[in-house]
Order: sequence, then C-alpha cells, then structure tokens
Amino acid sequence: MDKLLEITLGNLLNQTTARFPENDCVVYNEPVPPHGKPFRTTYSDFLKIVDQTAKGFMKLGIKKGDHVAMWATNRPEWLITMFASAKIGAVLVTVNTNYKTFEAEYLLRQSDTHTLVMAGGFKESDYNEIVNALIPELKGAKPGEWKSEKLPVLKNIIHIDDPNFDGMLNWGAIAALGEGVSDEELAAREKENDHHDVVNMQYTSGTTGFPKGVMLTHYNIINDGLMIGNCMRFTENDKLCIPVPFFHCFGLVLAIMASVTHGTGMVPVDHFNPLTVMKAISEEKCTAVHGVPTMFITMLGHPDKNKYDFSYLRTGIMAGSPCPIAVMQQTIDEMNMRDITIVYGLTETSPGCTQTTPDDTLERRVSTVGRAFPFVECKVVDPETGADCPPNTPGEFVARGFNVMKGYYKMPEATAQVIVDGWLHSGDIAECDEEGYFKISGRIKDMIIRGGENIYPKEIEDFLYTHPKIKDVQVIGAPSKKYGEEVFAYVIPIPDAEVTEEELKEYVKQNMSRHKVPSFIRLIEQFPLTTSGKIQKYKLREMAAEELGYIEE
Repeated sequence: MDKLLEITLGNLLNQTTARFPENDCVVYNEPVPPHGKPFRTTYSDFLKIVDQTAKGFMKLGIKKGDHVAMWATNRPEWLITMFASAKIGAVLVTVNTNYKTFEAEYLLRQSDTHTLVMAGGFKESDYNEIVNALIPELKGAKPGEWKSEKLPVLKNIIHIDDPNFDGMLNWGAIAALGEGVSDEELAAREKENDHHDVVNMQYTSGTTGFPKGVMLTHYNIINDGLMIGNCMRFTENDKLCIPVPFFHCFGLVLAIMASVTHGTGMVPVDHFNPLTVMKAISEEKCTAVHGVPTMFITMLGHPDKNKYDFSYLRTGIMAGSPCPIAVMQQTIDEMNMRDITIVYGLTETSPGCTQTTPDDTLERRVSTVGRAFPFVECKVVDPETGADCPPNTPGEFVARGFNVMKGYYKMPEATAQVIVDGWLHSGDIAECDEEGYFKISGRIKDMIIRGGENIYPKEIEDFLYTHPKIKDVQVIGAPSKKYGEEVFAYVIPIPDAEVTEEELKEYVKQNMSRHKVPSFIRLIEQFPLTTSGKIQKYKLREMAAEELGYIEE
C-alpha cells in the first residue's frame, strides 16, 4: 500500500457503506437481549441506525470531545454507540465487563465520563447495583435532573436493557430524541472532526498500579485495522466471527476495524462460549474467527466439536498472549484455518505492530509473530543501555509509527516513561532474525532469573505443550532463597489423563538444560483469566509464593 488513510470513523463507515450498501454488516446468529429479537443489518441499514443514534446523542447535549463510556458485552448497542459517538466527535471510553464497584468508580472518574451507556450486568457484576451505589442521587430523580457528588462530570446514563430505572434514559429514547436533529446538523458536526482527534480510550489492565487510559485516534485504529485486514486478505466476501470482547483492542481494532475497512461482515458473539462460537461459525459460514489461545484450546478440546462445520473457515487471528505452536498447528489441521495469523502488539500501539501472513512458511507462522506492518518501525533494544540488539539476541521490543498512542489520559509522566524519542517501549522480551521476523518470549518482568541464568517461560511452555497429556501450561518464576527464583509450572492435563508431576519433570529433563527443568509442577483445572481471556500470570505467581511460604510485595 502506498499511503495511510486520513479519515475519521464516521467517514470510514460512510465510504464502506457507499461501496457495499447491501452487504451484511452486523449479524447476530442468536437472538439478542433484552427482547430476544434477531439483529441482522446490511451496511446501509447499520449506517441509518448509527446516524439516528448520533442525532440523539447531539440532542442529549453530548459535545465534541465529551467522553462516552460503554459498559456492556458484545451487544449491537456497543457497535452503534462506537460509531455514533465518533460521528459527533465524542470519545468512546471502553469499560471492562468484569469491573466491580471500585474499578468502575475509578474509571468513570479518571476518564471524566460525561455519558454512560450500560447494560444490566455480566456474570458476577451487577451494573445496576454498582451504579446506584455510586450515584445515590439517582433515586427518585428524572433523567438530567440529578448531579453526582462522586462523579461530577457525569451527566447522562443510558440503559440498554430496562426502561424503568430512576434517573436513567432508556436506549429506545435516544432514537426518538434524534428526530429533532436534521441531517445537515449531523453533517456539520462530522466536518468538525479530524483524523488525528482522540476517538477511543482503553484502560490498560492495571496489573501493576492503577489502570491508565490509552488515548487512541481515528488515524491510529483505522490504519491498524486496515493493515490487519490486508494481512488476512479480507474482502467484502468474508465473514468474521467475533467472540473476543469489544472493550479490548482485540475486538475493537483487530475485529471491528479490520472488518469495516474491508467491507467484511461481522458475526459477533455476546461473550465467549465454545458452543455458541462454533454454532455461529457453522451456521453463518464464517470465513474467519479471532481468539486468544485459551479460546481455541477450549474449542479444539470440546467433545461436540465435530458436530459443527468449519469448512468455510480460512483465516483468523490468535493473539492476546503467547501462542503455543502446537495449538496453532491444531487450528490449521482441525479447524481448516490454513491462513491463520498471529498479531503482536499492545494497547498503546493500537494494538498491532507485527503480523504473519498467509505467504509466510508454516514454520514462520507458528513460531514467530511476523514482520513489522508497513509504516511501522520495530526493533529490539538492550533494556539497560537502549542500544540496538544484534539479530537473534533477546532484548526489549520497541516500535514507532502511525500506531503509537497519543498518550495516557492526564498522565504525562507515565506517557514520558514509555514513549522515548517517539519509540514506544513495550516491556516485552523479543528477538528479531536477519529477515525481520520477531519472536516474543514474554514480559521482561516475567523473565525468570535463576541463579544468574536468564530463563524465558515461553521456551519451556512450548516444549511442555508437546507432551501428549498436556492441554495447557503456564510457567512462572517462584521466589527462592537459594537461587532468587525457581521455575514453577502450572499444568492443565487433558481430560481423564493420568499424568504425574514427576513424569513431566523427567520429560523436560530429558530434552532441556537442567536449569530449565521446573523445580515445581502443579496440576490444576483452570488458570485465572481476565475477561478478555488473557491468563493472569501475576495471580499464578501469588499462588506459588503462598504455597512456598513467601509473601509477594
């Protein structure tokens, strides 16, 4: 490609609709709440819904630059809110569906959220209860007639499930509000937007310290989605199943943006369930599906897997955490995903930096994260000196280009720590070969230093995956008085497998250096996961430290 797109999200949707008006845009394979009605739209119909919602937002008083938070699973209203906010120059703030009271209060306050769009809840999180506890002023009040002491910037709450909550507007009222706004007024507002404006704020997971709001522009996420779709060879004839959460960059950019930049149809799933996802892939004849490794492992190991038709599948992305080689190979062999790719990046880079392509050899596609995107520079540097590392030498992955965030919201010092001379420092251990292919070994903080030896967990994990009785494995560093750290492996065996910890230790010992043999192996049923399906290694470290009698600070 010769140049990057210099358009806004609103322009993107307008242009794609003009090219493919009758193509499927958003298709839900199953009825969606709250009324259990199907939701299937063409690009033309979806644009009409977005425009009407954008007008309603304008009538509600949402101005350019205001922050609109979205707290729901992968619902149609999520997609509509995203594009409608963008059209009027507002910034979409994505809220983790697992958040409880403390986390929600922090995000809504730190982000200066003006309008909250929300569902009733998800799993153990009751959003209604949380919001009413945070804003007791809602009780007995009408919409627009309350003021929150804890959240003084918040002016509106729009509920997508229930029309009868005090102080809240119902989703259906927004379209009606839009009747009072003309097409010309909406068009005038759209013209005020610039492609370098911030359009989305995503909060990092906050495994260390408070979460930070990553400010991403139209230019960031549209072009990142364009690169990703290009690598996957998306066209208007493709259909992407989306079980990864919209609130995460995986859903918002690798899925939504990659689709809309290419006229590809989207088949979202409300939240990941292996049967629901396989049913959607089969019935909608999806040509692509995205997922983190644990999602693919769950589907591949499901006893009903063979009841579903994967013959239309061609591609998809496995990302979000290091991808086991054995699992990549299985998706190719058993799910027909011959063009499956890996994307590497982080929220601060919108998120993609590198990607494999269908032209890469199978070995490259299962053992590397590909090469740098066009218009993005990537390299590996010594984390101590900042000097460039020679080929095949581990160091820190850094990147610069169109995809680097504008910064952390209201956190200039934190921004300056990660963006140095335009280079975004990832905190990930990587190495790059002579042909520009990158391999990621994990987080610098995850690297195990045992008696002065640097040990990369992914190397041991990839080897243990080759054991026929292992379904999933995670390797972490556990505290040790003698060596500083010891190798500790948590293993999920395949169902009904009889395997012992000693058997697995011996397996590693016969094939790897002695210092890489886990001192401890524990068989468990599941790993602690984030809502987006990422494994929380810090919790595994806490579990190991507690078992060994240490208290981690």
